[in-house]
Amino acid sequence: MKTMVSPSLLSANFIDLKSDIEMINKSEADWLHLDVMDGVFVPNISFGFPVIEAVSKVCTKPLDVHFMIQHPENYIEQTAKLGAMMMNVHYETCTHLHRTIQQIHAAGMKAGVTLNPSTPVCVLEDIICDVDMVLLMSVNPGFGGQKFIENTIKKIGRLRQLIKESGSQALIEVDGGVQAETAPRLVKAGVDVLVSGSYVFKSTDPYATIHALKELH
Repeated sequence: MKTMVSPSLLSANFIDLKSDIEMINKSEADWLHLDVMDGVFVPNISFGFPVIEAVSKVCTKPLDVHFMIQHPENYIEQTAKLGAMMMNVHYETCTHLHRTIQQIHAAGMKAGVTLNPSTPVCVLEDIICDVDMVLLMSVNPGFGGQKFIENTIKKIGRLRQLIKESGSQALIEVDGGVQAETAPRLVKAGVDVLVSGSYVFKSTDPYATIHALKELH
């Protein structure tokens, strides 16, 4: 299977968002990654449902929505109505994670769980067979353009082992500092989906950049 690529909308040009989304539509990108931040769970505010709704009307790629917010369970139905393919919630914000995953599935979406850099993979032992994807943050969530955290490579190995031993079908996604130097190492370590923001959207040739990420194996 070729590596999947989910460019991060956070790095797009919001003055001319339609052009950037049309680029994504024409590219080999698999999904479009949307980071929703509340300024409480993470020290930044990004965008909310008006932007997601507008994007959903012009984007032909599946929407990979990543909630970096408190109480994401309050927004499951709203997210599903906008046609999101994946709803990704942080382990750190969900008191009743199993229930939240069940509700996401009941709403017709795939369920993802995100782990912060300091959260160990072992916390997923009792839930790994219920999730469709695990997103490992390779930077501290809240801002784009941060330096890649090296421990992520070892963490991918531990997660890959957990998935194998449990018989889970979960994909592994990584977000943060994904570029020319880190992407090949991430794929070699066992990542299925690469989230890349500025490396794609600030590229002189984003089509070629996405293609190069897709070709990694």
